[in-house]
Amino acid sequence: MNRLHVIIAAGVSVALLGGAYVFEYFGYPPCTMCYWQRWPHMAAIAIGVLALIIPARILGYLGALAALTTAAIGVFHSGVERKYWPGPSSCTGGGLDASSGADLLSIEGPVLVMCDQVSWEMLGLSMASWNAVFSLIAVWLWIVAARR
Repeated sequence: MNRLHVIIAAGVSVALLGGAYVFEYFGYPPCTMCYWQRWPHMAAIAIGVLALIIPARILGYLGALAALTTAAIGVFHSGVERKYWPGPSSCTGGGLDASSGADLLSIEGPVLVMCDQVSWEMLGLSMASWNAVFSLIAVWLWIVAARR
């Protein structure tokens, strides 16, 4: 396995995960699907560390699978944001219980971030879309690392 490609591929996940936490720090709380996208990045980072210790080809493919998983979630999340398809009812407009109007006026309690709302975008792409793009690059880097 090519160590440089492993470092760069895992580094993509470190950068994307770090970026997510920075955005959260600056007032962009994540939705449920945003959290789903973080778990495969954590797995890819752990696989990257392990691959540097034990250079087994299978770890490169597992890293590619982790990156592909977060890319797929990112594509699905982007489609939910753009209203191409419905998302989970627990975090989209369909998941609201409007039985009590008083709950809507409350300023106390946790902030509910909806999965079908774009909270930030650049060049027409949301955070979920950018995650998908860079995660697909990471998939390619993991595969290159595994094949060398």
